Amino acid sequence: MNTTPESHCKKTALITGAASGIGYQLARIFADNDYNLVLVDKIGIKLTEISSKFEQEFGISVKTIIKDLSIATSPDEIFLELQQANIKIHVLVNNAGFGTYGLFNETDLNTELEMLQVNLVCLTHLTKLFLKDMVKQGEGKILNVASAAAFQPGPLMAVYFATKAYVLSFSEAIANELEGTGVTVTVLCPGSTVSAFHEKTGMADSKLLKGKKMMDAETVAEIGYRALMRGKTIVIPGLLNKILAKSVRFTPRKLVTKIVRNMQEDK
Repeated sequence: MNTTPESHCKKTALITGAASGIGYQLARIFADNDYNLVLVDKIGIKLTEISSKFEQEFGISVKTIIKDLSIATSPDEIFLELQQANIKIHVLVNNAGFGTYGLFNETDLNTELEMLQVNLVCLTHLTKLFLKDMVKQGEGKILNVASAAAFQPGPLMAVYFATKAYVLSFSEAIANELEGTGVTVTVLCPGSTVSAFHEKTGMADSKLLKGKKMMDAETVAEIGYRALMRGKTIVIPGLLNKILAKSVRFTPRKLVTKIVRNMQEDK
């Protein structure tokens, strides 16, 4: 970890789920914009590689924290470790998350409970911990990564869609509460993005994805970063994703749910 005096003058961004995908690309953008980094993921080897690479390439300080965010004590442990290291967080990026695919009565309960912990509880917990200091200091930014899935129910990914709806609602609400404090909250709602997410969930062959061109993680991260810096509350990358998100408001919920079910199916 770089400990030169110059490194301590820079602002610091904490990014969860930083080892790959949108999280990695966000980390790279922050590094390129002269932020020190705190990178959190459960994939330790990958974090070590990224840390070494970014410190050499960008001349920044990178602290890595290897944590499984599905464990309830992880947020408190992260916060305490940073307090003990006297590291002040200026930007919190709650990016970590995962999904499962299948009929709810057939999917694994333990996996879904872990998903709730990572996608929803951990995000809320970390926001609560770091927000208090941001408000005291009169500055700070929070980026919560939701999904275009947040705007409608999602048969075959019922719990995942519901967690992202929570992230959207929660982010909008506290963004309103924080007006005038110097702290802003942005929620990033990307559509399908090129990553290992779809293979891990088992939905790579669904009609939603098969043969479709997806936005790359670097583009999504860049759009999210720019919106965060402007203090924008909701950002939906891609014109089609914006249209779909807005059209849901004018379509009967039962029909929306049927359409999503049809898109999610792999037949």
